[in-house]
Amino acid sequence: MAELIPGVNVPSISKNIRYIGIGVIVLVVLLIKSITVVPAGHVGVMELFGKVYDKSLDAGIHIINPLLNVHKMSVRTVQIPEDANVPSKEGLIVTLDLSALVSLEPRVAPDVFKTVGPNYIDIIVVPQLRSVVRGVTAGYEAKALYTAEREALATQMFEQLKPMLEGRGIRLERVLLRAVKLPEILSVAIEKKLEAEQQAEQMKFVLQRESQEAERKRIEAKGISDYNFEVNRGLTDNILKLRGVEATRELAKSDNTKIVVVGSGKDGLPIILGQ
Repeated sequence: MAELIPGVNVPSISKNIRYIGIGVIVLVVLLIKSITVVPAGHVGVMELFGKVYDKSLDAGIHIINPLLNVHKMSVRTVQIPEDANVPSKEGLIVTLDLSALVSLEPRVAPDVFKTVGPNYIDIIVVPQLRSVVRGVTAGYEAKALYTAEREALATQMFEQLKPMLEGRGIRLERVLLRAVKLPEILSVAIEKKLEAEQQAEQMKFVLQRESQEAERKRIEAKGISDYNFEVNRGLTDNILKLRGVEATRELAKSDNTKIVVVGSGKDGLPIILGQ
């Protein structure tokens, strides 16, 4: 057996060491609990025994009260897809493939956590989106959703949904209408109508082009007619005789055998006889 050191109480030392070890462990735990890291694109909502602080923590490392619970809430843009079967103005069921881009306003994150909770998208955004989609689509005929009015439809959804979400601390960035599926019978009818309209537009273009060509020819003919009129008006008998004499002179210079009878032609013009 080990000798006992006079005046030293071994059980007391062991007890103190145990207390020190417990204290060190508690201190380490408190230090770990006092440091929290908020990831990028998030804010930290602080809660202490059910009380939610109005101020949130930005992304980064923070030293906090170790008794606090920090709830990390994303403030990144989230795409919420929605496939909706909604009625049109005439009562036909139309299938819409759309999505909404939303994000949480960082400064009101504590209030959203306190009044709604972290699952605010399913509680607020999705029901409001579905309600607006049904309401807006009911004001349009099904065939309008197949044309350029789709953009007007998406814009109207955005304008109606935006104030609803902003009032709850949620930013609406955009509503995207990706595809519209109409009843098959209506789709075929619309496609045939569009094809007929395209053919009519093509025929209109052809007729317009032919009309322009006819106008061009008319202007060209009028120009030629005006030119001939001016030329004929300037050709007097004396000028014609002079041109005839000049032509005869040029022909007389030619090496070809010929006989020129001066003054024997009509109006006194020379006559050229070939041999």
